[in-house]
Amino acid sequence: QVQLVESGGALVQAGGSLRLSCAASGRTFSSYVMGWFRQAPGKAREFVAAISASGLTINYADSVKGRFTISRDNAKNTVYLQMNSLRPEDTAVYTCAAKTLWIQVRAILYDYWGQGTQVTVSS
Repeated sequence: QVQLVESGGALVQAGGSLRLSCAASGRTFSSYVMGWFRQAPGKAREFVAAISASGLTINYADSVKGRFTISRDNAKNTVYLQMNSLRPEDTAVYTCAAKTLWIQVRAILYDYWGQGTQVTVSS
């Protein structure tokens, strides 16, 4: 069992930056693929980024490539999402998720989910 708690969401102006954190419980964090997803009002949940258990493999959605960076610190049981050059269309609830084995972009394949943190980008 893995419990995930996100933090770092806030209201920020367009062009600004935020760093989201996702703290995980349990001793096996380092064996999990970690992903970030987001859901804007009235829209479906979408994949943002994911990082392999080792941190060596990373995947980003095209919409955030070059602006967002996912990283993890297995010693701290935490995964991060650094978000730069934020746009109003990045406004959403951001949620981290965990799964075993391979990076996947489909949310249904993730086993554990946090509660989410709100990111609002004003124009």
